[in-house]
Amino acid sequence: MSETLELAKALIARPSVTPDDQGCQEMLIEQLQPLGFHAEKMRFGEVDNLWLRRGDSGPLFCFAGHTDVVPTGPVEQWDSPPFEPTIRDGELYGRGAADMKGSIAAFVTATQRFLAAHPEPKGSIALLITSDEEGPAADGTVKVIETLEARNEKIDWCLVGEPSSTARLGDVIKNGRRGSLGATLTVIGKQGHVAYPHLAENPVHKAAFAIAELTNTYWDEGNDHFPPTTFQISNIHAGTGATNVIPGEIEVQFNFRFSTELNPEQIKQRVEEILRRHDVNYRIEWHLSGMPFLTAEGKLVDAVSGAIREVMGFETELSTSGGTSDGRFIAPTGAEVVELGPLNATIHQVNEHVNAEDLDRLSRIYEATLTRLLG
Repeated sequence: MSETLELAKALIARPSVTPDDQGCQEMLIEQLQPLGFHAEKMRFGEVDNLWLRRGDSGPLFCFAGHTDVVPTGPVEQWDSPPFEPTIRDGELYGRGAADMKGSIAAFVTATQRFLAAHPEPKGSIALLITSDEEGPAADGTVKVIETLEARNEKIDWCLVGEPSSTARLGDVIKNGRRGSLGATLTVIGKQGHVAYPHLAENPVHKAAFAIAELTNTYWDEGNDHFPPTTFQISNIHAGTGATNVIPGEIEVQFNFRFSTELNPEQIKQRVEEILRRHDVNYRIEWHLSGMPFLTAEGKLVDAVSGAIREVMGFETELSTSGGTSDGRFIAPTGAEVVELGPLNATIHQVNEHVNAEDLDRLSRIYEATLTRLLG
C-alpha cells in the first residue's frame, strides 16, 4: 500500500461530518511538523482550522483543502460502511475519498517527497485546512484568510484540492469559478376560500408570470473564460396543506451562478424590475456566497499544466464551470488560485470512491508542481 493511499484511508476512517474535524488535522500535524512546519490552530465558533507553514520567505505556495465531509445518506445503501475505507477493483470507497481526503493525503506525501529532494526550497510552503467547507463556510477558510491578511501574510500561489477531473485524472483544472448569488423571494397575497377568489389575492398566480420571465431571461453571453450566467429555482413553498384555501404567501428560493459580465447589483436590479413590472407585492432577501474569480494565466497555471503533462502525458483543459469553492476567499487577496483533484463523478453520492492509483498520480502531479515553482 502506498503512503498516499494509507494516509487517505486513515483520514476517511474519521467520521468528520461538517463541522467536526474528528482529529484529521492533528494527523496532518504529526506528518508535517517533523519536517519543520509550524502548526497554528485557528478555531472559530465550532470550526477547526489549521495553518501549517514551513519557511518565512517568499514566494509562498499553499495547498488548501477541507477535512469535513457531507453526511453519508442512507448507510444501508452503501456497499461497504462509509467510514470504513474499502478497496474494491482498484477503487477506494468511503465518504470523502474524492471530496477531498484523497487530495489532502496527496498534499502531504507530495510535500514530503519534495522536501526530501529540495531541503532548501526557493520559498515557503503552507497548508490551509478547514472543517467548514461543506457547511456554511462562515468560520472556515474565510476567517483564516482574514487572520492572515490582518498580519500581512500573503499567499502567492494556491492549489485547492477540490475534485476537478471529469473523465480522467488531470483532464480539467479549475482556474476560476463563477459567482454565486442566492435569494429568498416572498410574494404576498391575501388568504381566502378558493370558492370566493374575489375576496382573496392568490400570490401563486401573481408570482407565476414573474417566475416565468425570470426563467426565460437571457442574462448574458458569458465570455472567453466563463459560461453564460444561469438562474435556477431550488425551492417553492405555498399553501396551508388544505385544498380549499388560497395561500397568503408563496416563498421561492433561487440562485444565480454569474460570470464576470454581471455584478450582484446589476442582477438584483434586473430581478426587481421584473417583479415590479408584474405588479408583485414582495419582499426579498439576498445572499452573496462569492464573487467570480479568475487566474487566467501566470506561473501557477503554467506549473500545474506542465506537471500534468509530465505525469499524465497530455494537455489539460482550463475551466471555470461547476460550483463554488473556498478559492473564492483566497483569490481576492491577489493570490493565483487553481483547483486540481481527482474525478468528481461520485462526490456527495452513496458509494463515493476514487481510483487508488490516481491518488499516487495526483501526489506526483502536486510534487512536480512544487518542483516547478520552488525547486
